[in-house]
Amino acid sequence: MVRYASPSAEAKLDPVAESDEASGGIMQVIFDPLLTYDFLARPAKLKPNTAVALPEVTDEGATYTLRIKPGIFFTPDPAFGGKPRELTAEDYVFSIKRMFDPKVRSTWLFLVEGKIRGGDEAMKRAKETGRFDFDAPMEGLQALDRYTVRIRLVTGDYSFAYVLAMVPTGALAREVVERYSEDVSGHPIGTGPFLLREWVRGSRVVLDANPTYREDYFDGEPGPDEESRKVHAALQGKRLPLVGRIEFFTVEEAQPRWLAFLNGETDYLRPFPQEYASFAIPGGKVAPALAKKGYYAVPDEIAYTTYTTLNTQEKIGGVPNALGGFTPERIALRRAIAHAWRIDEQVTILDKHTSRRAYTPLPPAVSGHDPHFVSPTLEYNPAKAKALLDMFGFVDRDGDGYRENPDGTPLSFDHASYPTLRERQRNELWKKSMDDIGLRVTFNTVEKLPSLRKLAQLGRVQSFSYGWIADFPDGENFLQLLWKGSINQVNYAMFDLPEYNALYEKMKRLPDGPERSALMARMVKLILVYVPWVVETYKTETILVQPWILNFRKHPFNHEPWKYLDVDLERRARG
Repeated sequence: MVRYASPSAEAKLDPVAESDEASGGIMQVIFDPLLTYDFLARPAKLKPNTAVALPEVTDEGATYTLRIKPGIFFTPDPAFGGKPRELTAEDYVFSIKRMFDPKVRSTWLFLVEGKIRGGDEAMKRAKETGRFDFDAPMEGLQALDRYTVRIRLVTGDYSFAYVLAMVPTGALAREVVERYSEDVSGHPIGTGPFLLREWVRGSRVVLDANPTYREDYFDGEPGPDEESRKVHAALQGKRLPLVGRIEFFTVEEAQPRWLAFLNGETDYLRPFPQEYASFAIPGGKVAPALAKKGYYAVPDEIAYTTYTTLNTQEKIGGVPNALGGFTPERIALRRAIAHAWRIDEQVTILDKHTSRRAYTPLPPAVSGHDPHFVSPTLEYNPAKAKALLDMFGFVDRDGDGYRENPDGTPLSFDHASYPTLRERQRNELWKKSMDDIGLRVTFNTVEKLPSLRKLAQLGRVQSFSYGWIADFPDGENFLQLLWKGSINQVNYAMFDLPEYNALYEKMKRLPDGPERSALMARMVKLILVYVPWVVETYKTETILVQPWILNFRKHPFNHEPWKYLDVDLERRARG
């Protein structure tokens, strides 16, 4: 048994309906996508999961054909009428179609909208009729026979294979959806290595090894370092999963998560509470007192960029948005905000050195990252910020210490957050940073992060600090966050710049190579020029693991490594 305390609760266990980290980790071991990643290979490498082989890609990247392994079965459920239910090509056609169903309100719609032939038209008809017709043929999603899936895209997209390794393209049976309807997320029936045994929502999830899981033996490349090669040797040829149970708890506050770990009540700490990093894992290495007890550390290999999003709409709810628009003075205002943000204090005070300064939204693990690029617009320089504001007419006319708009009207912007100690500290840093340059910032607290995200999707949030963990090793995964097609989904800045949109759409049609990289570099520069984001840091977090947990490695583009973990029961008994 492996026990894990998460700082955030799961939301829904429906692959297409939720995108939070906690839900994703649980669903990844319940639902099977067609592809997955080699556990230890670095750089990240795709491999077949339920598919026989990697996709056959033709038509200049616009057609993907995959064949499913016969003999894979869903876990038993009353929806199947007491009969074994084999996984088929139709299950993937149905599951991917669900992202287009307006009633599902898929948070992952951006992965397929405008990309799969016939998908947008089917979604439009569903909005008009109030019902998505799953039986209607869709040109871009076809089951050619019982085990063969063909996906046809509107234009070539050589990164689409990565989508087929993600949780939202995991297979969900139509019978289950139809039987449980609105409560389908409470009945996560998949073909994966674990099944749901118990669920106290927002508190506790128990997963048991799936007794009907197919024969799945570890086989993959060894990692690039000595410790990963040891893990590879220990796993080679073993049938997965290795443990019989996963217990997942929600513990939002850092101190009780830390104490539960020290008491041996949980098996690893991820993410590591930043409040304790300086003395427990200084510099990412286990402190001597903890190392003596056998605790070990591994890097949290997520490709994770943090940023503050600035809403670029001219109006929010019919009211002028001080940060919005593309006139020179509004661009200058957003740049001044970026220059004034005390980034070094974020790294030292907020992050406790578990992050490092970023100059591009593309982190090192994804294509398009340029390790030598430094952006002048992200320089911490309050003097430059003040000069910009003065130049464009943002001056203090009434002597209260805060600047007004060029036309003399009051100027302020709101920064939204949610009520945790770290967010309160961040708000204090925002106030200090903006006071330095005479900008008034107010703070609106939203009770939970999911609620804040929903407000941001609607364009109702002026600014908030967030981050993006890469779904796959392609810089496109970050660049799509500011594409016009992602507005009302993940484009929280409501950024709609024609030049950027055109570059994005061209880049999507190109395979990896110098031409594609040049387009990505141009898009990065547009982000830094127009400042819909204040790009902040790359996370460099560490995971602390109990001495009895074996094989722990964190893949950059998968969730928790539960499928591969083992437990030394004798060592655990000794404590």
